[in-house]
Amino acid sequence: MAKQSRQMRLTERHVGYVRADDPSDEMPPPPPGMVAATPDDYAHAIDTLLGPDRGHDEVWIFAYGSLIWKPACDFVEMRTGLVRGWHRAFCLGWNNRFRGSDANPGLMLALDRGGACNGVLYRLPTGQIDDNMTKLLEREMGWLPSPFPPRWVNVKSGDRVIRAITFCIDRNSGRYVSGLSINQIADMLATAVGSRGSMAEYLFATVRHLEDMGIHDPHLWQLQSLVADRIEAAYEPDR
Repeated sequence: MAKQSRQMRLTERHVGYVRADDPSDEMPPPPPGMVAATPDDYAHAIDTLLGPDRGHDEVWIFAYGSLIWKPACDFVEMRTGLVRGWHRAFCLGWNNRFRGSDANPGLMLALDRGGACNGVLYRLPTGQIDDNMTKLLEREMGWLPSPFPPRWVNVKSGDRVIRAITFCIDRNSGRYVSGLSINQIADMLATAVGSRGSMAEYLFATVRHLEDMGIHDPHLWQLQSLVADRIEAAYEPDR
């Protein structure tokens, strides 16, 4: 792992101000227009991705957000990699359950078209691929239709190009959010909190782990500084 060399403005002190009253990992009821995914739905998604004959010697997952610091499945190898044609963006909205509320909805990361994204590759254990794919889909695809369905992408990692599964926004899903300024995004990240925690915590953990792995995302780096400014203004006005 590369040692973190930059000092973040956003710290655990800031995150501590914006906390869920009673954090929980339980799955809340789906929002209107969506239904809870079933084991059959997960099995069908895995068949679609991997094929009924499971003819893959290796299955890799590409993580760009919370899966970096809270993997949903077991893995036997980890490495960094670059996806071209997709970029990491706060474009999955609006979240009024996990990390937001009706008053202050959250906005989650997804891959959106264009640009490039550095992230982390996880290789699933051979012989346990279906079980771990199910864990992954339970985490990332709990409700249907999914606004960021799983798909295959090519990831450049060292001298290899690895085919990996990741989650990309469906711009036609109705939950695609675009056109926000960086200040509007920072306003939301500084205030949104839900049953699984705050958006400030989500941003802090993502940036910290990316930096620890030697991945610097200029957009997220600017956001973490702006969010720290807003939290200090709200909770430490005389500091």
